[in-house]
Amino acid sequence: MRGRTEECRPGLLTAPVDEDQATELAKVFKALGDPVRLRLLSMIASRAGGEVCVCDLTPAFDLSQPTISHHLKLLRQAGLIDCERRGTWVYYWLLPEMTDRLAGILTRPAGQPLARADRTHSGAAS
Repeated sequence: MRGRTEECRPGLLTAPVDEDQATELAKVFKALGDPVRLRLLSMIASRAGGEVCVCDLTPAFDLSQPTISHHLKLLRQAGLIDCERRGTWVYYWLLPEMTDRLAGILTRPAGQPLARADRTHSGAAS
């Protein structure tokens, strides 16, 4: 799965993204742009066993359970996590396909130098 995605979509640092990719990536980065959601994702990703109950996430924040659920919903919609209801509780886990894809998009191939901005444009307004 991972190899197929990387073959179809070049990294951000090796080729420009197209309009559809930019729209999809913007949704993911918007989800990650909130400190609460970033902490939630980190808590889920770092959990031993690979999944965590919402009942274990909520106490870590000074927010209501519905607010936490809203943040989790946005992470799910961005394709970063998934969940399953078990009785009265919902369990969440990371979707490594998306995090692997983000890592692939944000990195450059080993040994390839990072392109430098044209220095005549940077600092021209100073």
